[in-house]
Amino acid sequence: MGDHLETGQHALLNEGDENEMEIFGYRTQGCRKALCLIGSIFSLGILPLVFHWRPAWHVWANCVPCSLQDADIVLLKTTDEFKVYSWKKVMWISLSALSRTPGLTPDHPLITDEEYIINRAIRKPDLKVRYIKVQKIRYVWNNLEGRFQKIGSLEDWLSSAKIHQKFGLGLTSEEQEIRRLICGPNAIDVEITPIWKLLIKEVLNPFYIFQLFSVCLWFSEDYKEYALAIILMSVTSIALTVYDLRQQSVKLHHLVESHNSIIVSVFERKAGAQDLESRLLVPGDLLILTGSRVQMPCDAILIDGSCVVDEGMLTGESIPVTKTPLSQMASSAPWKMQTEADPRRHILFCGTEVIQARAAGSGTVRAVVLQTGFNTAKGDLVRSILYPKPMNFKLYRDAIRFLLCLEPPEEVVRKALDVITIAVPPALPAALTTGIIYAQRRLKKKGIFCISPQRINVCGQLNLVCFDKTGTLTRGGLDPWGVVPCDQNGFKTVHSFASGKALPQGLLCAAMASCHSLILLDGTIQGDPLDLKMFEATKWVMTISGDDFHIKGMLAHTTVVKPTGTVGQVPAEGLAILHQFPFSSALQRMTVIVQEVGGDRLAFMKGAPERVASFCQPDTVPSSFISELQTYTTQGFRVIALAYKKLESDCPTTALMREKVESDLIFLGLLILENRLKEETKPVLEELISARIRTVMITGDNLQTAITVARKSGMVSEGQKVILVEANEATGSSSASISWELVEEKKHIPFGNQDNYINITEEASDNGREGTYHFALSGKSFNVISQHFSSLLPKILINGTIFARMSPGQKSSLVEEFQKLDYFVGMCGDGANDCGALKMAHVGISLSEQEASVASPFTSKTPSIECVPHLIKEGRAALVTSFCMFKYMALYSMIQYVGVLLLYWETNSLSNYQFLFQDLAITTLIGVTMNMNGANPKLVPFRPAGRLISPPLLLSVILNILLSLAMHIVGFILVQKQPWYLMELHSACTMRNESISAMNMSPSVPEKTRSNSTFASFENTTIWFLGTINCILVALVFSKGKPFRQPTYTNYVFVLVLILQMGVCLFILFADIPELHRRLDLLCTPVPWRVYILIMISSNFVVSLAVEETIIENRALWLAVKRCFGYQSKSQYRIWQRNLANDSSWPPLNQTSYSDIQGVSYSNPVFESNEEQL
Repeated sequence: MGDHLETGQHALLNEGDENEMEIFGYRTQGCRKALCLIGSIFSLGILPLVFHWRPAWHVWANCVPCSLQDADIVLLKTTDEFKVYSWKKVMWISLSALSRTPGLTPDHPLITDEEYIINRAIRKPDLKVRYIKVQKIRYVWNNLEGRFQKIGSLEDWLSSAKIHQKFGLGLTSEEQEIRRLICGPNAIDVEITPIWKLLIKEVLNPFYIFQLFSVCLWFSEDYKEYALAIILMSVTSIALTVYDLRQQSVKLHHLVESHNSIIVSVFERKAGAQDLESRLLVPGDLLILTGSRVQMPCDAILIDGSCVVDEGMLTGESIPVTKTPLSQMASSAPWKMQTEADPRRHILFCGTEVIQARAAGSGTVRAVVLQTGFNTAKGDLVRSILYPKPMNFKLYRDAIRFLLCLEPPEEVVRKALDVITIAVPPALPAALTTGIIYAQRRLKKKGIFCISPQRINVCGQLNLVCFDKTGTLTRGGLDPWGVVPCDQNGFKTVHSFASGKALPQGLLCAAMASCHSLILLDGTIQGDPLDLKMFEATKWVMTISGDDFHIKGMLAHTTVVKPTGTVGQVPAEGLAILHQFPFSSALQRMTVIVQEVGGDRLAFMKGAPERVASFCQPDTVPSSFISELQTYTTQGFRVIALAYKKLESDCPTTALMREKVESDLIFLGLLILENRLKEETKPVLEELISARIRTVMITGDNLQTAITVARKSGMVSEGQKVILVEANEATGSSSASISWELVEEKKHIPFGNQDNYINITEEASDNGREGTYHFALSGKSFNVISQHFSSLLPKILINGTIFARMSPGQKSSLVEEFQKLDYFVGMCGDGANDCGALKMAHVGISLSEQEASVASPFTSKTPSIECVPHLIKEGRAALVTSFCMFKYMALYSMIQYVGVLLLYWETNSLSNYQFLFQDLAITTLIGVTMNMNGANPKLVPFRPAGRLISPPLLLSVILNILLSLAMHIVGFILVQKQPWYLMELHSACTMRNESISAMNMSPSVPEKTRSNSTFASFENTTIWFLGTINCILVALVFSKGKPFRQPTYTNYVFVLVLILQMGVCLFILFADIPELHRRLDLLCTPVPWRVYILIMISSNFVVSLAVEETIIENRALWLAVKRCFGYQSKSQYRIWQRNLANDSSWPPLNQTSYSDIQGVSYSNPVFESNEEQL
């Protein structure tokens, strides 16, 4: 249905993006709508309910397919594995309502220029715009291209020249009004969801609809007490969920509320600068930034002046970042592609704080609005919270199947309905909810906060955890360890900061003092901690120049750094920082232009050693550069290189191109910084590895440093090999290549430095195949492999452990690639550049409490990776608890169901009070307390089953159902064979001391009028006692302790409940209290029979416990069964592991492969032949 597509009916929305969707056009048909309305009335609201659960059915029932151009309803389907459907109405905007342009006609100059999407969206001659709103974003119909396009952003294809030319002088008021009407308000409106809406959404959950159906049936059968109890439990469960959702809604509303009502200065083309409420901003508006501490209400491109911005909201690190203006270039290329530098260095993001705005010359700081509302960076973050990625966790899907399997058909309608309500336990949702709440509380006590409680169960399935390095595995701060100066003769002796001696003054010291992005704010130096440590090591001071401080080409209020002690080559007046080319992770360097007061104009560069060396004159870089660098990186030090050059003093700094400044530099030396492991890193990683959970490092740092940290932390064990995978893009003469080199750990140099060295072995060796090995590669290689060697990527990922120099986008891609191999992936990071990966992973754990962490399902209050094993343990415990609960509820239902069916045989059933006792006093109390077991403190080397439909679990339920069935049938048959079965009610009790033979009375069968109750019978009494006590004992059998939870006896509340319940049941069984028997519709039986009942129950318990312990929980037995039947895991990563283990040519060592000319990836013929056998 819906697959037969007309021309133009189907298209892609957000093609290539993470939130890509298919879109289908439909037109509402009156007769279909009328039929659906009649169906809704006659089905008593069931049809609308089904349409609520299945949005696609609603569209298919009410509408007919048509082209998107003629559609009034669109059906949307996500292109991911979940295929989620939703539908939206197509709405209209009329431009005739505009007040400032009353005479707007189709040929008006404002709307004739079809270069922009806004004008292409205006339908002529009626001047109307068609649009849909999907997940808070507007999409307008592009009449020229015939498709829906996102609105609320400047077009991507605009060049820098076009941006300066079109928007550099601002928009006219008429243009602003048209854009405002079509783009909508610039606001991230997160309304506080009304309680009634949350309530309706929660109540329409299929579980609660089933409960409503059950409750109505029970009221019709006068089973009021249990119905009221279930109503009370459901109301409590719904109230807790609604309260939690409401709190989150309020928190999110307050988080974004302040950014919606900011007064900003906007330059209008005719009227000049004027103050405007930020809600009225549109893409293309020209902002005038003045003063400091300004909250950005939108994303904007800086076109004039420079800004220092706090981007903590986005990155998780409150480090000021310098933004530079987008220069006007002659190129017609899109502005983002014009330079190799990261285009984000020109963008002021919504939600960030402009700490300082510096104008160039006598002008103003100007920025063009790039994106508004939910299109902005902050809007995207908020949308990721409002519309989280669905979980691909089979437990919840299996739960529905599991319960559906418990629904048997029955001939008599009312009895059939009764049987269904027995077979599907209505207390199950409440029981599962309490289990998650208990787990959430235990996590909260350990300082781990959760915004997505359902993901706690997913934590129990994690088998791979990715870690950021800096701030996560290692300490956040870097401490200067020493500098290695150099001259024309090579590197000099290391100057160690630990010696306490002052750093010798000179160009190297001047570079450290000036090449940074630090600012002086309210008398305090602020900025990147690394820059701050480097500056403090020089013992220089920072000041701001006054109005009387004039140097040619230097503005007033410029940052000046000067030494405090004796002077070497640098003038005592210091250095004035004229211009910055800021650091970006893509460029791996930063450069500043400085002016010696009374001296030369210089350029200083700092950055990744390999990058800095590539910009230097080759003869100034010492020949021992590589070995010297490796000496420090292999010991886990962070190394930064410094270089300089002299510039012409008469050239204006703003006219200097970065490419010209960053050439022919003179190498100055290396700055060595320490980045030590956190104390808890090694024990935590060892615990995870011993539990067979893979650990992977994803860092933006140097590859050699990452390898060393991996060795020191235990991620790469002693004796394991590291293979360096290096891939290079195609050049003019050769195609893309990939090489494999074995990285050896050498402990030579018996005297002097005893540190470990890393060496790339030259001779071919098979050492890499001995034991296990790990692949290490950089972000650049990862990209090349993804593009040119895609068939090798899964093979590399199976043993890929170290990924260095990874950009935020690459981190997300890597997590996704691991997920494609069927790993359950956790990501742990400090929030800095990890947001995408934290959202992409099955379980994201943020160690930062910045706003960036709100997109992560879990946040740890303490910035320590100790939270990871805690979370996995709690996840495993919660998962096992869920399975225990399902098994128990299923078996309790089947026990009750079997008993009722046997009694139906005798045209009897259980009475309301008997049902009430079992349902409320037994099952409900057990359901609430069974979940209280804490997690086992030891992380075992295997995971609990991830599916309800797993053989051990199904076998457990089936065997216990059979045992209960056998016990009930034996009891049912034996009671009818008792000599006293045909006696009157008083006879069975009063004659219990006489011989059984003497009780064999007249063969005439008395009428079944032993009690006033229609339910009381010996069968009923026997079946009820067997079922009730069995429910208690089954809870004990199913309440699993080790290996994933703490032993059952530690759950004191649960044990106490079982003891009390058993005591009450035995009291009812053996106490001869006629009134109690009458209330519960029981008959008095001889004491020997009561003992027989206990013997039957005890036998059942012993057999059930033995089966559970010796078969169901016997892991060795199940592994033997798997081997016997040749069962092998179908997970992708398992298939790859098995085939790679049999591939003698893998891993390749000391060789280089090339992608062929046609672009076909390298393939291993041996492996391919193995693969075909699968």
